[in-house]
Amino acid sequence: MSEALWLTTAAALSFSGMAWLALAMEVHWGQVMHRPAAEARSIRRALRWVGAAALVLSLLACLLADRPSMAVLVWVMLLAASAVAVAMLLAWRAHWLRPWGLS
Repeated sequence: MSEALWLTTAAALSFSGMAWLALAMEVHWGQVMHRPAAEARSIRRALRWVGAAALVLSLLACLLADRPSMAVLVWVMLLAASAVAVAMLLAWRAHWLRPWGLS
């Protein structure tokens, strides 16, 4: 696969991982899903695992795209950009994160 495709995959995985980790929190789950977080305890636990796995896979995609020193730098920048993007969505358009809810 080409470098651009690996980096696009890494960006998508990074954003998804951050979205899943955000939805694993009680406050954000309620904000996005409009349901009590206590009802979805097992789903939220699964979201934590899926989110962490997506971030690890994002690192692997970066490592496949470039040499390790550059890949780690790009991965950290993707993490920061994804965290900001998810935070902005939670602030302004929280319902757009509903597809990441796994329910």
